[in-house]
Amino acid sequence: MDAQLNDVPSHPWLGAPIDARPLFAPEQATLMTTLRGLVPADWAKEALPGWTVRDLAAHVLGDFYGRLARDRDGHQEGPTFAPGETLEAFIHRINQEWVDAQRRVSPVSLTDTLDLIGGQVVRFFEATDPDAPSLGVSWAGVDPAPMWLDSARDFTEFWTHRQQIRHAIDRGTDPDPRLLSVVLDTFMRALPHTLREVAAPVGTQVRVRIDGPAGGRWTATAIGDVWSLAEPDTERPAALIGLDSETAWRLCTRGIQPDTALARARIDGDRELAEAACQIVSIVY
Repeated sequence: MDAQLNDVPSHPWLGAPIDARPLFAPEQATLMTTLRGLVPADWAKEALPGWTVRDLAAHVLGDFYGRLARDRDGHQEGPTFAPGETLEAFIHRINQEWVDAQRRVSPVSLTDTLDLIGGQVVRFFEATDPDAPSLGVSWAGVDPAPMWLDSARDFTEFWTHRQQIRHAIDRGTDPDPRLLSVVLDTFMRALPHTLREVAAPVGTQVRVRIDGPAGGRWTATAIGDVWSLAEPDTERPAALIGLDSETAWRLCTRGIQPDTALARARIDGDRELAEAACQIVSIVY
């Protein structure tokens, strides 16, 4: 699973780097507030198909341990690929194995451990070099990836899992734009990879505009055999997709399917390009 972490190549088509490092501490603090506010019945509520809130919290702990073991401690042991196993199948299998093993751990102990280990994860990310080579980000088509993208990817995962817990206990998505804006910016780095098989004349632009205080706009430009987020905008892109922030983040994490997002979207221009852009997914799926 680990990439050969030599010199990380330049990937200007990913757009300007994201610095998620200052946000791990507030995200961790908010997670702990959420978990410590749960009542016993909340832990058994379904957060994802087949996983309870307790299972999802255990999964986050596994992510914490994995990051520290691999990148802080240089620990090389752990699960390996089965013959013929895809990356997606491997990740889903080891995640389930971890969650199954953690079912004997009480919610109180799980929360206390998340507090302890999560603090170490915060300190790890705060000390990283954003330009250093790190693990590949498959949904962005980058391997190895610069640490800024790898760390932003982990930030979005922690944030997303916290929203799934909130939704399970009948709370809405945390609207804090300080966090959500970085989540959306990171998710949109999947746009060039999403369009990689779409043939279009050089200079063709597809723009995604997300409304609200955490929103923004991201324009992918066809430049030969790749699409890039680094090119300047034109006044009239070939396709413009307008989304609200809730639809955008849930589409990127497959909380909703592309057809649902398209039904909610405001589309101007080339419908086929818009439909291709709405296939975006910013998780291992």
